[in-house]
This record gives sequence, C-alpha cells and structure tokens, in this order.
Amino acid sequence: MARSLRARPGAPELAWVGGHRGLERDLVPKAGVPLRLLWVRSLRSAGRDVHLVLDPLRLAASVPQALALLLARRPAAIFTTGGYVAIPVLLAAALLRIPSVLWEGNVVPGRSVRLVARLATVLAVSHGATGTALGRPATYVTGTPIRSLAGIDVDEARARFGGRPGERILLVFGGSQAVRRINEAVLGALPRLVERVRVVHVTGDDGYAAALAAREALPSELRDRYRPAPFLHDDMTAALAAADLAVGRAGASTLAEAAAFALPTAIVPYPHAAGHQRLNAEAFADAGAAVLVEDEALDADRLVEVASLLADPARHAAMSAAARDLARPGAADAVADLVLAVAHRESLPPASEIDAVARRSRP
Repeated sequence: MARSLRARPGAPELAWVGGHRGLERDLVPKAGVPLRLLWVRSLRSAGRDVHLVLDPLRLAASVPQALALLLARRPAAIFTTGGYVAIPVLLAAALLRIPSVLWEGNVVPGRSVRLVARLATVLAVSHGATGTALGRPATYVTGTPIRSLAGIDVDEARARFGGRPGERILLVFGGSQAVRRINEAVLGALPRLVERVRVVHVTGDDGYAAALAAREALPSELRDRYRPAPFLHDDMTAALAAADLAVGRAGASTLAEAAAFALPTAIVPYPHAAGHQRLNAEAFADAGAAVLVEDEALDADRLVEVASLLADPARHAAMSAAARDLARPGAADAVADLVLAVAHRESLPPASEIDAVARRSRP
C-alpha cells in the first residue's frame, strides 16, 4: 500500500502507527516511514499472567494516546488492516471525524475488526462474504494487496531454482506457524518426489538442518532436484512465479500472490488460528483453484498424492484457470484509490471501477 501511494503524482506523506508486538519496529523505519508506537500490545496473553490484566489497561490508555497523536498530525485519512492497534486509532479517528479505510483479508474477520468495522468510512475486503459477516454487505471487494509483480520473469525465476525446460517445480512452505508437520511430510516423501519433480522447500530455521541431511542422503544425481532454504524472504515471489504447484498454509497474502501467478495450490490450513485459515482455504477450494488437505491428514503419502496433480494436465490447467479468475494483482492500487478518495473528500468510485483496477496487473 505504501509503495502504491508513493507512486502517485503528489504522493501523500505517510506515517505508521503500530503497537508493541509485531514486525513494525524493524520493517517500517527501513521503508522510510516514520513510526509511532501505542501502548497497546495485544489481547491474546497466553495463560494467567500479569499481561492478562495489563493488556486491557494498555488498550484503554492507547485511546487518548491515539487521540493526541491524531490531533497533532491531523491526517487526511486513516488506512488500517485491523489488528488491536486499529481499535484506539479508529475510535480516535471517529471522534475527530477523520475518514478511514479498513481492509480485511480473511473470510471471517478477527475480533478487533468486528469491534471497529462500523467506525470505518469505507470497508474493503478480499472476499465478498466478509462484508456480510461484518453486517456491511456494501463493501468493496479488492482482493489482497501484494508485492509488485513488475520485473518478475517466469523463465528467469525457474532458472534461478534450477528448473529446466519440461521439468515441474513443486514449492512447499509452512509460513511462520507450525511447519513441523509439513517438513516431516516432505522429508518422508522426498525420495519419491525428486524422481518426479523438482522440489523447492521453505523449512524454517528449525527444519533446515534435517532438510540438508535428507538432501545429502539422496542419490548424487538427484540432489540438485531438492532445494531447501530456511526462508526465501523477497525471493518468495520468484518462487511462486517459478512453481507449477504450491503446498502450504492459507495466509491471505500468500494465496493472493499464488493466484496472481495462476498457481494451483494444495492448502494445509493451520489448525489453531480460530478457523481463519481453513475458511480462506475453503474459498479457494470451492472456486476450484486449490485442494484442501487437513493438517492431521498430511503425511508423506498424502504429499505424493498431491504432487500427482502435476501429472494430470487437464486438472492442473483447470485449477490454474480458476486461480487466475480469483486473482486481483492490482489490489493495492484499488485500495489506494479508496484511501485517496476519502482523503480528498471525493465521491467514492463505483464498485465496478475498483474491481477493474484490482484485476489488472501492475505495469
């Protein structure tokens, strides 16, 4: 979103308000955006500890803190993706009559989004069902803002991961949550997988040593067909561009990037995320763009079965077409249009116009 706004003529000045949990401390200053932190931390303290009492107090204290911050800066508009920081910020914005755009990427919104959705001037979502769940069916369906696809060359990406003409590439990743089951399935299936496909495997730090050992145990002529890495960071977009099939969790951003590359997926929802990932996965599976594999059902045999999709050209093509239909690679631009409209106190664009922006690829 910041990149999209900064690319506009007369780009607005940006500032970020964060909390004391999250990645903001590192990522935001590196992006050249001023960062202010509220006292709010979370409302998800595990167990009965001091934070069970302190977190609600921090949240309450963050409301006047946010109010003072907005009074001092007088922003033209607020953009938020929800989270607990959104509660004090949107409360303060409503009191000061500062317009706001709230974006939610999950099919079923989290607690903080449910609390503040009615305070937002405009609601943008990745899935149409989300607006209905929030009691605001008249929402903009923008898809999920993703990194720019500009400059991504599929052939170059495939070459980067060792792909040769005619070879199929299987990308397996677990995100940041509970990668152990996925890693174990890969290592158990590895000898059978590399005979059929080239495997790119994002292991996480804890699984990387075992993956390297498994690679060394392969016949020498097959080792190059297995490329483990603890993380891919900025190379993840290239990996999605290179892959013919992805297996992983159901994070909204990753699914959106996979759809932008018309990439069929086998989704293994993280079972301990209040059902959010499962419902995200069901939306893609119901559209025909993915197969859903329950976490407890994933093992080496099931992974080999999933990989057999690559040997079924007709089914693979149908899933790819379904993923392409879901794709909204211009989502960041679409949401930025809404933010700028409320900032300039302009009439909101029609939903059809926002949909057209969201569906087009960025130059």
